[in-house]
Amino acid sequence: MAQGPYVLGIDFGTESARAGIFDLDGRPITFASEPYPLYHPHTGWAEQHPDDWWRALVTATRRALAQSGVPGEAIVGVGADCTSCTVVLMDESFTPLRPAIIWMDVRAADQASRIAQVDDPARKYNGYGNVSAEWMPCKALWVKENEPTLWARTRYVGEFIDWLTYRLTGEWVGSINNSSIRWYYDRSAGGWPTGFYTKIGLEDLLDRFPSQILDLGQVAGRLREDVAAVLGLTPGIPVAEGGADALVAMVGLNVLKPGKLAFITGSSHLMLGQSAAAFHAKGIFGTYTDAVLPGQHTVEGGQVSTGSVVKWFRDNFCGKEAALAAARGVDTYTVLNELAAHVPVGADGLIVLDYWQGNRTPYVDPEARGIMRGFSLRHTTGHVFRAILEGICYGTEHILRTFRANGFAVEEMVAAGGPTRSRLWMQMHADVSNVPITLTEVADAPALGSAILAAVGAGLYPDLSSAAGQMVRVHERIEPDPETHAAYRFYVDQYIATYSRVQDLIQATTRHVARQ
Repeated sequence: MAQGPYVLGIDFGTESARAGIFDLDGRPITFASEPYPLYHPHTGWAEQHPDDWWRALVTATRRALAQSGVPGEAIVGVGADCTSCTVVLMDESFTPLRPAIIWMDVRAADQASRIAQVDDPARKYNGYGNVSAEWMPCKALWVKENEPTLWARTRYVGEFIDWLTYRLTGEWVGSINNSSIRWYYDRSAGGWPTGFYTKIGLEDLLDRFPSQILDLGQVAGRLREDVAAVLGLTPGIPVAEGGADALVAMVGLNVLKPGKLAFITGSSHLMLGQSAAAFHAKGIFGTYTDAVLPGQHTVEGGQVSTGSVVKWFRDNFCGKEAALAAARGVDTYTVLNELAAHVPVGADGLIVLDYWQGNRTPYVDPEARGIMRGFSLRHTTGHVFRAILEGICYGTEHILRTFRANGFAVEEMVAAGGPTRSRLWMQMHADVSNVPITLTEVADAPALGSAILAAVGAGLYPDLSSAAGQMVRVHERIEPDPETHAAYRFYVDQYIATYSRVQDLIQATTRHVARQ
């Protein structure tokens, strides 16, 4: 193995830590991952333990070094991304006081509803509409109101990436990425909206946040000696400021100019693009100033439950298909994709709304729940699986229609994540939205994005754009089929029309279950 230099890109997802070693052309040398548990103590809740994150990081990093043959001293920089809206509360010694409340947790629905009633310019990032229960202030307010003794003991509040940066470097700093996209920080308007935080009863939160906010790729600190020994790396190498997994993936997909949309798939779907001008509208998150690149504005839409719904269906209802897959020596998804491929467009009238953990955009409704409608005795496992895939595609198109209605045109989606391995699903997305989908050579865009941050932090490239231009390459382009797109229009309209007609019923049931 050549002596490098190499960079380490760390990707903390919903289910595992992934360590990737890359050369300076963006070619992966190896990946290693280690899972950690996810806990659901109540309906709508989702938590993880930071100690589990750390164990997974150590295991994944040491495994990556071992299987690659790359010596630790050849790694010259570290970058990382983590799930966003994952809140960590710590005491004076930076010890977590409770399990982290992760991004998909929607327990703070009541707090979000009350915050949405506050008249303040900071709410432009919500399009002056509903506020997502996932966001930092909502979760922090829930803790303050429901766990007051713990809140009183809390000295530091940050995101997953802030906790990780401290563990790696001993520096308590924040990312412009998370601060702007989830904390209402706006550098162009003076930084923290102190009046907003006072209005919502969280004036005491700002002192718990990191006081220094850094850009993506900026050096956040140097790797601590004790941490370097545990990970098998060299002490003192630069650790670049990271951010939210999906937005760091924008860097790993080279979606750094207007016109393209980063389509980040996995347990959830995120749609992220760059705009030269700021705009704000109901049903759209953003645009966020400087969130990815200084001087640009990031627009966001997202679906809370996508790949997680597919996995839920596979794990709970596909025993026969799993047995068949095992007998053939293939993955269960292979069998399910084959069954779905033989089902016609629209799944013979079966329509699925993918709101298993609420709706992120455009409704911003944490009390929304999943719906399947149109069942008949004709429907099979293949129908249901296809309908789930299609329903997720309809949700994506609903978001794109909201973008288009506000003047943000999408000419190409650059996709990443596990679902890109299903050509059937990617073709569905292209057909439903009538937008070509590009796949890059490195499908693990968050890990590559983190490696690009590391390369910039190590001074190997002058900025993110030049680094991404060198380290990201296109692999394939999936074109939409116009006839199939036309056939899907009816079903997209049906999908969009459904929730408004049953929203009151769904919300009433969600609230009833929450009280039990």
